[in-house]
Amino acid sequence: MESKEHRSPLEKDYVYIKEKPSEKMSREPVPAFASASASQPYRSTIGISTTEQWEKELLADPKNRLALSALSSNDAKAVLTQRSATIANSQNFNVKISLEGAPITNQRSSGRCWLFAATNVFRVAIMKRYNLKEFELSQAYLFYYDKLEKANYCLEQILDTVDEDLDGRLVQQLLASPVGDGGQWDMVANLVEKYGLVPQSLYPDSHNACNSSIMSSLITTKLREDALELRRLAKSSGGEAKDSLGAAKDKMMRDIHGILTLMLGPPPNPNKEMTWEYCDKEDKFHSLTTTPLKYAGELSSEESVEANSGTNIHELFSLVNDPRNDYKQLLSVSRLGNVIDLRPVRYVNVDMITMKTACISMLRANIPIFFGCDVGKSSNRTSGIMDTDLINYELGFNIRLGMSKAQRLMANESSMTHAMVLTAVHVVDEKPVRWRVQNSWGDGPGSKGWFVMSDGWMDEFVYQAVVDPRFVDEDVRDVLKQEPKM
Repeated sequence: MESKEHRSPLEKDYVYIKEKPSEKMSREPVPAFASASASQPYRSTIGISTTEQWEKELLADPKNRLALSALSSNDAKAVLTQRSATIANSQNFNVKISLEGAPITNQRSSGRCWLFAATNVFRVAIMKRYNLKEFELSQAYLFYYDKLEKANYCLEQILDTVDEDLDGRLVQQLLASPVGDGGQWDMVANLVEKYGLVPQSLYPDSHNACNSSIMSSLITTKLREDALELRRLAKSSGGEAKDSLGAAKDKMMRDIHGILTLMLGPPPNPNKEMTWEYCDKEDKFHSLTTTPLKYAGELSSEESVEANSGTNIHELFSLVNDPRNDYKQLLSVSRLGNVIDLRPVRYVNVDMITMKTACISMLRANIPIFFGCDVGKSSNRTSGIMDTDLINYELGFNIRLGMSKAQRLMANESSMTHAMVLTAVHVVDEKPVRWRVQNSWGDGPGSKGWFVMSDGWMDEFVYQAVVDPRFVDEDVRDVLKQEPKM
């Protein structure tokens, strides 16, 4: 989803200096924003004398000299952190789900946040169903099949775009990051539908699941090479070359499968039985023999839905807040996906009041919420606080940052970069004040792995919440029937 470029006309009082052809060049550049020309009347350079004057005026203010000492010697965020925001964002909430899920998970040096957030939502239903104190699903299992499916998706897109220029924007975008670690809710839903779920004890993280960059880089290089070969074969005039396309792609996918299997380990077969042994809260031993697909399907059983407050995990869908587009509109992204012929990536665009109302209703019903945000903005990893008032750049640098949410999206200043889970909210006079966040960065950051988000921060930097259709109005559910805007 992209917006058209918008260029504002120059202000009428914009001042520039024309350079006369007869003037001799001097050692000292023309002051201010000079060096304009007839062909580019607003082109400018920065004069050395100008910056000298700026510096003199800047440091004439004692406040700026103090800022120089502090900001040049320390982390600027630490210096400008507002104590009042730290105090206001406590880990106390009056609406909290009864079972949040434990332990705190750790994606380590990988971009698997979406898989961790999704499995942290799924596990709560499983923990309720089997009376567990602690539990983790295998994120590596879904990670393995996501990489495999993304590789196939990439090669299919390459075949679908053979008539496009190789150096054109579309093909270059397809080759930019064909098997990146990141993903969307609909993509994890596809993986669960096709491959099921597995307890982490039956397929734990390998080194390369925790440190994915080398594996991803190798697969990306292989896919780019394969893409060139597929395009060559597809454009060959001979019928024999075209007949070999399928065989060539199968060989390419077999190579990718080999890389994944050797670096992550052979995963459980979705259709073959596995035996899960576990102890419940009372330390009573149990053993369950099932398949990964049946294990995931159990989440839709009458017993599981009842244990999960009436929510069928497989029916959840994405709300987004994208103020560039009309609300109550179905949005999608062209050629974004992982599993061919399963559900596309879709978002129902709503205002923040609708999104937050649904989230509060879900928390009151004891259901955790997968959400997506721009985690790096106005946040502190160590304290685990996300608040628009946390860091006062205006105080330190005499600047005001005032873009709206829509403007940040249009200017590429903000995007959805991280997925986490909501488990509580503090409500005063029927309005949310702050939200409790379960992260997947281990128990070091924040309050033993838990973060807190101000409601103002949610308005500005939360873009997605995955909700139960029961907690939105019918007109919002009906948006899913629309043809999506790309």
